[in-house]
This record gives sequence, C-alpha cells and structure tokens, in this order.
Amino acid sequence: MPARPVRNEKVMTIEVLNTAGQKTGRTIELPEDIFGVEPNDHVIYLAVKQYLAAQRQGTHKVKTRMEVKGASRKLHKQKGTGGSRKGNIRNPLYKGGGTIFGPKPHGYDHKLNRKVKDLAKIGALSYKAKENAILIVEDIKMDAPKTKQFNGVMESLGVASKKALFVYPETDINLYLSLRNIPNADAMELADINTYDIMNADVMVLTESAAKIFTEIEGSEA
Repeated sequence: MPARPVRNEKVMTIEVLNTAGQKTGRTIELPEDIFGVEPNDHVIYLAVKQYLAAQRQGTHKVKTRMEVKGASRKLHKQKGTGGSRKGNIRNPLYKGGGTIFGPKPHGYDHKLNRKVKDLAKIGALSYKAKENAILIVEDIKMDAPKTKQFNGVMESLGVASKKALFVYPETDINLYLSLRNIPNADAMELADINTYDIMNADVMVLTESAAKIFTEIEGSEA
C-alpha cells in the first residue's frame, strides 16, 4: 500500500517509494503553505474555466451576404410588384444566401491574474494532500521508451487503474514516450503543471527530484 502522508505543524512528510512500490527509507517534507492550505473552491473554478476556455480553437466561421456567391443586382423594383421588397440573391432569406449574425473566429481565452492562478494551484495541491492522493517515487530512469515496463511501474505503485499524473523536474523524452499510449496516465514537467491537470488526476506521482524542488522553494522564501 502507498505510504500515507503524516502531518505536523509546518510540513507534511511522505515516504519515498521505489519503482517496485517499496519504501526506500527516505522521506520528503512538503511545505504546509503549499500542500496544507484551505482550498478556495471559487478560485480553483476560475482557473479550470480559464484553462478549458483556452483549449477552444474558436475557428468557427460562416459567410455573410458579402461573401457568398451571387449577383449584386436588385431582383425587381422596390414597389408595384405586389410582392415583398427584395435586395439581391445573396439576401439571408434565400437559400444559399448569407448568414445574419453568424459566428466569427475569435479566442475564448480570458485573463486571470498570476496571484489568482497561484492560489488556485496551491488549493489544488492541498486537495490532493487532503485526499492522500500524492505519492513520491524515486526518479524513474528509462533507457528507452518502454510502455510495458512503465505499466509495470504503475502496477507496483497501485495507480494502474487510476488517472495518474507523473510530475518530473525536467524534460525526459523516454519517460514521456513510455506512457503517452497509456490512456489513464499523463506526465509533465513541474514548471508546467496547472490547476486543471492536478484536479483532473486521481493521484499525483512526484518524482523525488521534483518533490525536492518544493522544499527548495520553501527554503528560499524563509
């Protein structure tokens, strides 16, 4: 079974596991002001909303009456025909005519202050800590992309059946290629993690090197 976090007043201590899911005897102390705050649900909602909005392409487009094919001549005189007034054949009321007030390409992204984003990310990390959904594993070294081998690591850690987010300190192409075909696994650098990915994962697996960065950040702020 994965080690459960042990809380004290200032830090949260988690035992480091090896790739076989066994305790290594080492521990990492994660700072409480990042992993032990009271989450602000509304701020988390805003950050997730912004992330999802930014994923939308916004390339939808329809043609107006100025862009569809058709002559520009007036179909018949304005008065005296007994019928309604008409412009040209590109009139939106005709089949093949332009569209009134149709969608135009635009972005859906909206601004969110950096402090709000940081607060949301800290809240998401604290949720994972409260749910005992954080594991720390020794640095995973892959000599070559091997999906089967990485599946074995996930089985050993007890996360094979969960949405698992693996967080590492810097780009590791072999690690990324080993898990990219595993539907419920994702990996990203520590600098790139965001509120949505944290909340979307059932469990967050930090490599030992990535977890130590949190301690270094805490030490530099002290």
